[in-house]
Amino acid sequence: MNKAGRLQGRRDVPLNESGEKQAEEAAGILSGIEFDHVFSSPLTRAVRTAEIVTGGAEPVIDERLIEMDYGPFEGTDLKDPPPEIIEFFSDFANNPAPEGMEQLSELVERAGDFLEEIRGLSGNILLSTHAIAMKGLLEYLTPDSNGSYWGTFIGNCAVYAFENENGEYGIPRELSGGVKTPLKDKVK
Repeated sequence: MNKAGRLQGRRDVPLNESGEKQAEEAAGILSGIEFDHVFSSPLTRAVRTAEIVTGGAEPVIDERLIEMDYGPFEGTDLKDPPPEIIEFFSDFANNPAPEGMEQLSELVERAGDFLEEIRGLSGNILLSTHAIAMKGLLEYLTPDSNGSYWGTFIGNCAVYAFENENGEYGIPRELSGGVKTPLKDKVK
């Protein structure tokens, strides 16, 4: 879908050869880390990424890690997007999602619910999710960012880390910005 320049969202498209390679690169960044807990979006591409990164661990599926719901805009050709998509993507932080799409505040709320639920877990935790869902997690973790993560580029297989010390989350840090795809150039 990325190669085709389509808004993928919740379409359950498996990883292609490039996606598998990107997941292997993320595994290299995280090599040497044993994960005590592995969570994934239910979408096949996120599940497969978690499996590659962990060397075959079966992730716990959690719906709250799924990508943003693009509603009627799912599959939109981003070579010729409708005006409301151009407007929304031009300034995530200040433009509401078009009617029928999940609002960013809803995404942050579900991401926050997930993070609150796992707050008491100890050990290394892997979350395999999607770019916009990741932005929601980052926004929840850093409420003082004032929406800055919405405008941050997060490529395929980007890697972020944060500490959970005695139930207190630390500031996330980027380990890898991920791989830029042709899709990322289509809508600005």
